Amino acid sequence: LGLNDLVPRSSPTQIPGTQWNSAKSIAAYMGLATKTDGTLWAWGWNNSGQLGLNDLINYSSPVQVSGTQWDEIKSAGYNSWFATKTDGTLWTTGVNSTGRLGLNDVINRSSPIQLPGTAWNTSKLGATDTEISIIHF
Repeated sequence: LGLNDLVPRSSPTQIPGTQWNSAKSIAAYMGLATKTDGTLWAWGWNNSGQLGLNDLINYSSPVQVSGTQWDEIKSAGYNSWFATKTDGTLWTTGVNSTGRLGLNDVINRSSPIQLPGTAWNTSKLGATDTEISIIHF
């Protein structure tokens, strides 16, 4: 939940910090949120580096992902995610065992890496636990 404890909650509880812009639950064990200053924050299960923090440590409270100008978080399935930046670039991190990150390899990533190109139309982004489809315009 990003609350720096292991206590179950039955009602909404504010995540520490201010100026949160948007949040997205990517999977049952991971969360991502942006702040109004363009920073991206991640927390939760990180056994494959899917939080994009360049490590394999689980986090119980939000930790800033490197970089700024993050625009929108995209749900991408189990143990990976996609997000756009304000310049139209698309970034991804996490499990890539089936090549689902779109990087033409099967190497897992523990920090965000840019997919080639700009002006991604992510409104057509679709994901399951094992595959992702994106249309680039």
